[in-house]
Amino acid sequence: MSNTKPRDVQILPIGTDTTIIRSRSWARLRFEIEYALAKGTTANSFIIQGDKIALIDPPGETFTEIYLQALQKRIDIKNIDYVILGHVNPNRAATLKILTEIAPQITFVCSNPGAINLRAALENEDLPIVVMRGDETLDLGKGHHLQFIPTPNPRYADELCTFDPQTEILFSDKLFGAHICGDQVFDEGWEVFNEDRRYYFDCIMAPHAKQVETALDKLADLPVRLYATGHGPLVRYALQELTHSYREWIKQQINAEMSVALIYASAYGNTATLASAIARGITKAGVSVESINCEFADPEEIKTAIEKSAGFVIGSPTLGGHAPTPVQTALGIVLSTATNNKLAGVFGSFGWSGEAVDLIEGKLKDAGYRFGFETIRVKFKPNEVTLQTCEEAGTDFAQALKRAAKKAVVARQPASNVEQAVGRIVGSLCVVTATQGEVKTGMLASWVAQASFSPPGLTIAVAKDRAMENMTYTGSKFVVNILAEGREIRKQFMKVYAPGQDRFAGLDTAEANNGGIILNGALAYLECTVKNRMEVGDHWLVYATVDDGKVLNQDSVTAVHHRKSASYY
Repeated sequence: MSNTKPRDVQILPIGTDTTIIRSRSWARLRFEIEYALAKGTTANSFIIQGDKIALIDPPGETFTEIYLQALQKRIDIKNIDYVILGHVNPNRAATLKILTEIAPQITFVCSNPGAINLRAALENEDLPIVVMRGDETLDLGKGHHLQFIPTPNPRYADELCTFDPQTEILFSDKLFGAHICGDQVFDEGWEVFNEDRRYYFDCIMAPHAKQVETALDKLADLPVRLYATGHGPLVRYALQELTHSYREWIKQQINAEMSVALIYASAYGNTATLASAIARGITKAGVSVESINCEFADPEEIKTAIEKSAGFVIGSPTLGGHAPTPVQTALGIVLSTATNNKLAGVFGSFGWSGEAVDLIEGKLKDAGYRFGFETIRVKFKPNEVTLQTCEEAGTDFAQALKRAAKKAVVARQPASNVEQAVGRIVGSLCVVTATQGEVKTGMLASWVAQASFSPPGLTIAVAKDRAMENMTYTGSKFVVNILAEGREIRKQFMKVYAPGQDRFAGLDTAEANNGGIILNGALAYLECTVKNRMEVGDHWLVYATVDDGKVLNQDSVTAVHHRKSASYY
């Protein structure tokens, strides 16, 4: 997919008196972990034209101009009666301000937390707002008698879904979306979107599994025929399958053996962005996250999450040289509740100084807590390298918890006959490398096998908690460096790397045609493109075709990896 296409707006009727206005960005829009697949996205907005006109979820400021031009061609903006907001994002303020200038009679419809955020974003305490708490309805005429279902979670405390019984469309905002841009408005041939929908769930929904489950329970009895999502293709053809998948993915999170309490507050969204990346790293390693925005959580909720967790991570912005009061309160609860054998982590963002992060770190160190990763301090907005570092930090944190638990088990239970037998399967030793923007990474792999002749293809088993897992999605490109006998390169990639550390320092490398990294000391290399992948236990089985390659050392022998057990790498 080209990312050089200009942003545009796509308009299509999707139901009686109901139209979608899709603002499309073909390139990666923002530096947030859920956009990391870099497939662009759509900001989906909707118009319902009953006797009164309602506009649902206008997009952010990057689309303001082209969106309003497209909207004016469809309706007279001056005639809009209501603007319904699934959640209030500060970057929507520019669009909303212009709408209110053109049509001062507009009444906003949102949840109670949404009303607080909206007044702050538009700097207007006197905005006409109708607050929907769950029982209220809105009659637009012509049978469009809208119902509202609050579906809050820690990241989006103001989340609100809207249901129109006339069209049986659920305007689901963040639920059931995907960050992918294309010409398809609906999800016919929906299997091609599975990967993107799962990734979106893992990034956005997995850290809030309990709240998402509550939301699904609230929506379960509605006769929905279409999920009109906030991003990506609308869910018509996969409605039952995706709903079922959400239930299964939630179950995986809730039933995980260990959990981490992720406690944070965010002034401008930057600390929340870091929290999402750390949560993604933890959950991909098979440990669940209970995400708590301490601005909206009561003390008992924080205490309960800490008590049942194997570890905790605290994040804070710095405001006026201090941590916000809710963070200080949460820190007090942590210090009085968490035994100091629990693993700890600290992160935060700041504008000019990071006193809040230093304060939290100092208090936890003084109390004797061990840290699962080096404290993360980010000035201003995070970039893609920062997000990769945060994700790797989260994975390191989860792996430390799992190693501690496994040591106790291994001490009691030696490898079984089956594990010893499976461990005798031998594979060639390779280093798989990939580049995405400023992020470069590589991993040692021995579960590599040829899978097809025409086209030449191979499979690689990639553990879910590997740093480069998110660079092995369909369409991704990587290089397989097949190692020769000898230990120099192998030793380099067997090291334990700190989050964000350069894995290629000191190695003789070259850039491949597909942007990956060739190790000149390897026996041979293959440039590959991912065509498919399948979830298999704690790994993804990735099938890729070989686009190019070369033998670099004709005289050496392929390195192989001999194991004694299948229970470790």
